[in-house]
Amino acid sequence: MNWIQRKIHLYNVTFGLFMLDWWERCTFNILVIVLMCFVVRYIAQFIKRYVFLW
Repeated sequence: MNWIQRKIHLYNVTFGLFMLDWWERCTFNILVIVLMCFVVRYIAQFIKRYVFLW
């Protein structure tokens, strides 16, 4: 088991995804990706608005 497979396994065990079906796991992962996109977009707007004022 290489490093990436261990991280994927740790992710599945930490969030309890190992006991879900493949389609439920995909749905959860898509929701996580969408949430992370919103967070990154918010952080980028915050940095653009408040950090680069000068």
